[in-house]
Amino acid sequence: MKLLKELLPACFLLEPSHFEDARGTFVKTYHEGICKSLGANLDIQEEFYSISRKDVIRGMHFQLPPHDHDKLVYCTRGAVRDVLLDLRKGPGYGKVASVDLSGENGLMVFIPKGVAHGFVALTEEALMLYKTSTVHTPSADCGIRWDSFGFDWQVTAPIMSVRDEQHGAFADFISPF
Repeated sequence: MKLLKELLPACFLLEPSHFEDARGTFVKTYHEGICKSLGANLDIQEEFYSISRKDVIRGMHFQLPPHDHDKLVYCTRGAVRDVLLDLRKGPGYGKVASVDLSGENGLMVFIPKGVAHGFVALTEEALMLYKTSTVHTPSADCGIRWDSFGFDWQVTAPIMSVRDEQHGAFADFISPF
């Protein structure tokens, strides 16, 4: 696993180790020691995945303290544009970063506490995997409205959940991070 770049402070684009031979491919998606050496400390408590159709937007999600968590996300099938919004008080507050993740490029993003996460599916089907440092706590679940922080999702008719459409605007958010 290697660090490709820092997308936001302490938010890293990572390339996992790939091993290929006549049988196919083996990919190591997590190694605690390597992740710690890169600054991506993650005590995995829960893992889950989502499957989305083209033009689905999921986000911008995060958990409030004390249930906030670090995440490691990657796309194993199809492609997404992964979007990050820094909610941490300080000079990075409100900064946005995005990167395309796909089954083909195999890239991963480490997302620290205090950074909202979302994505738009770019292909007919996209499979996203998430590893988190806390178990999902519904009462701490929160989000920022997808169209309230100036990011161009490049989708004319997004498909969204009612929950995501009802998140509050970024301008109204008071950060606990």
